[in-house]
Amino acid sequence: MDVKILDTTLRDGEQTPGVSLTPDEKLRIAIKLDELGVNIIEAGSAITSKGEREGIKKVVGEDLSAEICSFARAVKVDVDAALECGVDSVHLVVPTSDLHIEHKLRRTREEVKEQAIETIEYAVENGLLVELSAEDSTRSDLEFLKQLFKEGIDIGADRICACDTVGMLTPEKASSFYESLKNLGKPLSVHCHNDFGLAVANTLSALQAGASQAHVTVNGIGERAGNASLEETVVALYSLYNIETDINIEMLYEVSRMVSRITGVHLQPNKAIVGENAFAHESGIHADGVIKKAETYEPITPELVGHKRRFVMGKHVGSHIIKKRIKEMGLRVDDRQFHQIFTRIKTLGDKGKCVTDVDLQAITEDVLGIMAEKMVELEELTIVSGNTVTPTASLRLNIDNKEVHEAGIGIGPVDAAIVAVKKSIKDFADIELEEYHVEAITGGTDALIDVVVKLKHDGNIVTARSTQPDIIMASVEAYLSGINKILSTNYVKKVKEGDL
Repeated sequence: MDVKILDTTLRDGEQTPGVSLTPDEKLRIAIKLDELGVNIIEAGSAITSKGEREGIKKVVGEDLSAEICSFARAVKVDVDAALECGVDSVHLVVPTSDLHIEHKLRRTREEVKEQAIETIEYAVENGLLVELSAEDSTRSDLEFLKQLFKEGIDIGADRICACDTVGMLTPEKASSFYESLKNLGKPLSVHCHNDFGLAVANTLSALQAGASQAHVTVNGIGERAGNASLEETVVALYSLYNIETDINIEMLYEVSRMVSRITGVHLQPNKAIVGENAFAHESGIHADGVIKKAETYEPITPELVGHKRRFVMGKHVGSHIIKKRIKEMGLRVDDRQFHQIFTRIKTLGDKGKCVTDVDLQAITEDVLGIMAEKMVELEELTIVSGNTVTPTASLRLNIDNKEVHEAGIGIGPVDAAIVAVKKSIKDFADIELEEYHVEAITGGTDALIDVVVKLKHDGNIVTARSTQPDIIMASVEAYLSGINKILSTNYVKKVKEGDL
């Protein structure tokens, strides 16, 4: 079975609300589609505007391997616009449902058919390949549809296409519908929309029933809910039906990213094949299985489509993944340290945060820098702050097994918290804050915050850090970590020996 791919990203895809491509953007996408192996590129609708014709001309002028096509209505002026651009073919679309004929065109079936035949004849006479497409064909009278296709073929149409314009088919209906059109003497195309989320399923059913060409868009973009997705259709054919196309499957993720960037239509993370979560694993059971043998929880390898596998660390993560990633980072932790790391990741997961590799490295380095024995531990911290309230912090510390309560005010909540800590330990040590640095480890409002402080005591400088999702907690923990270094006997010993 030989399946051809007509990509209409530059025409139907551009009809996505909010998308408008410049001629140069159309050219960039067309070049990439050609590299991908698309058989036919519907570069636009030439009659639309001067800019649209400029874009189509740029694509034609690139001398690509793919057939270059323009959308056209069944009117000669549309064909003339396509001829001006120098395209190879026209996708000549004729409304065939009574709903469209009576309410949109306000004509009769015979008038529509007569005009379609005249336009096909005109296009053929001028050297264009013609793909005769029936708009809203799945809600059309089947006998009228067949009659139009037969007469179009007789006058010179090279291909026929039945469009499920508003996505009304089901896979079962698609199979019987396209089977009824497969023996009309010319290649049959399937063009499905995704209003009920069935565009790819219906396309596959149509191809199984006798269609030999699929109309698709990259990422499934298009009007309303979009069109059948190129990547999903092609990979399903390859992996589930053992049917190959001319598409270079390894380029699919790359092309998807490019189209997403240029159109500004961002993909949902769980988009099949090319979504960021398509090969991402968080569940401990799943991740462990994938590490041992990828096929346990991956139907295809990410490399097949140019994607990458990703392990996401959240509340469902298992210890195997965390240990593996820490080892790959070149870090070593003992069982006690790993337990701290594992607990912190689970805690963050319970708060709705997923830990990236960068986050994991920061957490691990933070844990590796925490002293085993803590003379000072934070038991409770309360912050009050606002436009009309002086920032105030109250805290409860356990200092050498003694409970200490203290409060402080400052120019901001972080400053107030540090003031409260300093007041709490004034009887134990004279410690000054020399430097304070804060950095968001990863992007986003839920990024982990990395705080590094330098504390001065008896002429010696101690550096400490903490990585938390909350800047106030990270600041207090970093400050306390430095204090614990200063107060620990281990630290004093190292100072005397000249190791610090």
